[in-house]
Amino acid sequence: MQAATQFSPLKFITRLVGGFLCLMATAAPALQIDVLYLKQIIDKPPVLSNILPDAEDSGQQGAQLAINDNNSAGRFLKQRYSLEIYESKSPQELTERARQWIASGQALIVAELPAATLSKLAQQPFISGHSILFNVAAMDDSLRTTQCRSGLLHTAPSRAMLSDALMQFLVFKRWKEWFLIKGGRDEDILFASALKRSGKKFGAKLVAEKTWSFDTDLRRSAAREIPAFTQGEDYDVIVVADESGDFGEYLPYNSYLPRPVTGTQGLKPLAWHRVVEQWGAAQLQSRFEKLAGRWMNSLDYSAWLALRAIGEAVTRTAANDHKTLYAYLLGAEFELAGFKGRKLNFRDWNGQMRQPIPLAHPRALVANAPLEGFLHPHSELDTLGFDRPEVSCTFAPSL
Repeated sequence: MQAATQFSPLKFITRLVGGFLCLMATAAPALQIDVLYLKQIIDKPPVLSNILPDAEDSGQQGAQLAINDNNSAGRFLKQRYSLEIYESKSPQELTERARQWIASGQALIVAELPAATLSKLAQQPFISGHSILFNVAAMDDSLRTTQCRSGLLHTAPSRAMLSDALMQFLVFKRWKEWFLIKGGRDEDILFASALKRSGKKFGAKLVAEKTWSFDTDLRRSAAREIPAFTQGEDYDVIVVADESGDFGEYLPYNSYLPRPVTGTQGLKPLAWHRVVEQWGAAQLQSRFEKLAGRWMNSLDYSAWLALRAIGEAVTRTAANDHKTLYAYLLGAEFELAGFKGRKLNFRDWNGQMRQPIPLAHPRALVANAPLEGFLHPHSELDTLGFDRPEVSCTFAPSL
C-alpha cells in the first residue's frame, strides 16, 4: 500500500506565493524603451589610394546587436527595446526628426553625426534637458573640452584619447623621436594637433613635421615619391595623420629610413578591432559576425556601447525616463562590461566614456592603453584624453 503524502504547510505557502508572483509578473506590462538612431550620410571625397571602404551599415549593426542583447535579458525582466534608424544627408531633416521624436514623448537618441551637426543638435531648446544624446561617431576634442553639454554622452573615444594611447606606447618602447606626416584635410589637422599635445604630455620629441599636399597617384609612384618625401632628420618612428586614407597607406616600407609607421595607418589606436579577443571579446566578435556577416569596427562598437549603456541603466534602475537614466549613467555605481578588461563608465565632467584603447595592426593586437607605468590619482583610464582640470565647459551629471 502506498504511504499517504504528508502535508507541509511551509511548502504549501511557498508554492502559493510563488504562483502568485508568477501571475503578477505575467500580468505586469513590459517596460518599453525606444531608441532613435540618427545617421547623417556623408559623401566621402575621392582618395589617392585603394583603401577598403567602411561598410555602409557601420554603426547600425552594432546598435542592432545591442538591442538584441538588451532584449535577451529584457524578456526575463519585462523590458522591451526597439530601435528606429533614420538616415539623411540633410542636417535640417535630422534635426526635425529628433524634434518629432522628443515631441512624441521619447528621449533616447544615438547620434552618428559629424561634430558640427551634433553640436548644433545638442544646443536645440527641445533637446536640452529633454533627452540623452549618445555620440558614437564624432571624435572632436572640442566636444569634450569647450562645447560639452549636459545630456550629451560620448561612447566614441576622442582624438586625444587615441593620440594619448599611441604616445604612451611610443614612450614605453623608447621611440621618443617622431616624424609627423599629416594630410591637409580638416580632420587630419585636428588629429595632428592631438598628437602634438600628446607628445608634449608624455615627453616625446617631435623632430620633423611635413604636410602631404601632392596629388600624385601613389599606386604607381610610391616607391619614388615617398623616400624623397621622408628624407631628412633622423627619427625613431613615423606618425601619420591621414584619417581618410589618402596617402598614408603607402608610407609603410617606402620611407627613406627603415622605421615603423603608426597613427592612422600602420599601428593604429582604435576603439575596436577584429583582433581583440581577450576578456570574452571573441564571443562578442562571433555574435556580431553572425548578425552582420562582417567584422565589427570601431563605429559598430561605439554604437553597441551606447545601447548597452542604456540597457544597463534600465536594468539597474527599473525605469525608462531619461532623467533617472542619465543620473545613473553619470553616477558612481554605473559600470559597463565592454570586453576590454576593465569596467567602463562615464566621466562626470564631460560625458566621455572611459575605456582602454587597443593598438593594433591589420592582423594582430600589439598593446592596450593605458600601459603599465602611466599612473593617475583617480583612474589610469584618465591618462587617456582630457582630464578634469583641462575641461572648461559646464557639464552637469543630472538633468
